[in-house]
Parts: sequence; structure tokens; C-alpha cells
Amino acid sequence: MSEDEHYFTADPSVPFLREPVEVSVWGVDLRLDTGSGVFARGRLDSGTAVLFRETEPPASGRVLDLGCGYGVIGLAAALASPEVSVTAVDVNERAVLLARENAAALGVTARYVAAVPADVDPAATYDEIWSNPPIRIGKAALHELLLAWLPRLAPDGRAVMVVGKNLGADSLQRWLGEQGWPTTRLASAKGFRVLETRRAE
Repeated sequence: MSEDEHYFTADPSVPFLREPVEVSVWGVDLRLDTGSGVFARGRLDSGTAVLFRETEPPASGRVLDLGCGYGVIGLAAALASPEVSVTAVDVNERAVLLARENAAALGVTARYVAAVPADVDPAATYDEIWSNPPIRIGKAALHELLLAWLPRLAPDGRAVMVVGKNLGADSLQRWLGEQGWPTTRLASAKGFRVLETRRAE
């Protein structure tokens, strides 16, 4: 199994070793534990860094952190905006564990819940979805993932995603529009696109 594949398995087989990372994003300083078998161990990946630099945090409402990894996007949102409540979702059980531990360490468990998809209320809706989506799971799986979660957006909601240009950001933008999810480019930096998706009128 390749290192990339570990990120998308429910229970990675590599030994679980935690590694701390310190980041300053959206005006808040975070010290988080990352871990082996979880995306971006020991670092803030370059795509998520672009996402933070090119956006402002959600101001309020229910936010879904889709493919949360160790939790950096949703935790930054919860700390930057006291009126935000976050549901963080990942298929990787280690990622969910780390996200929960990080939320507890930061004192935001009242507004932050991390879970595997099966444990998320199927009737829940969200004002915003934030994601550095797992492009490497393959186009078909990615399309299935997005079409499963985008319909959970509230009527005036939006999704904000960062996708590498060389990983198909522009074709993904077109495809989303064709599926009835008009998508615009908010920013382009360091080989990444920041995309905003809304429900078709």
C-alpha cells in the first residue's frame, strides 16, 4: 500500500506515531497533533495553506469540514469565529481520533464534532462546506463524494474547496457546473485553485 492510500483507508496499517505541528492561520495560532497514516503528517499541506491565505473564515453557522484529516480547517474556523459550529468528517478513523483530540486540547468540543461519515446525521444540513478534497481517490470516487455531500448545503449555502491545477481543478469546476452546482474561482495561487460552489437557482 502506498503512503497516499493510507489516507483513504478506515484503519491504516502503518504504526500510529503522533507528530505535533504549529500553524498560524486566519489570525489564530494552532498547535495540533498529526499522525502517521493521516494526510499531511507533521505539516500544513501547501493546498490548505493556499486556502487559508486566499479566504476569510466563515463568520457563523454550521460548517462541514469534508475530509478533515487531523482537523486543521474546521478547528481554525471554530477558533476564528465563535458563532461557527463544525462537523468534521473523514473515512480515516485515525484522522477522526486526532481531530477529536485536537478539539479537546483547544477547548472547542462544544462546537466541534468529528466523525466518520456513517455517524453523521443524514438529515443535517450546512451553511458552508470547506474542503481540501481527496483528489487522489480517483475521479469517480471524488465525484461520488461531492454529490453525496453538496446536497446537504442549505439553500443559500456554499462550498469552498482548494484543488491543485495539475490535479484537475479546472475540469472539476466545469463538471460541477454541469451537475447543477455552479462553481467560480475565488483565487489561483502556487498551482492551486480556490473554488466556490453554490446550488443552482
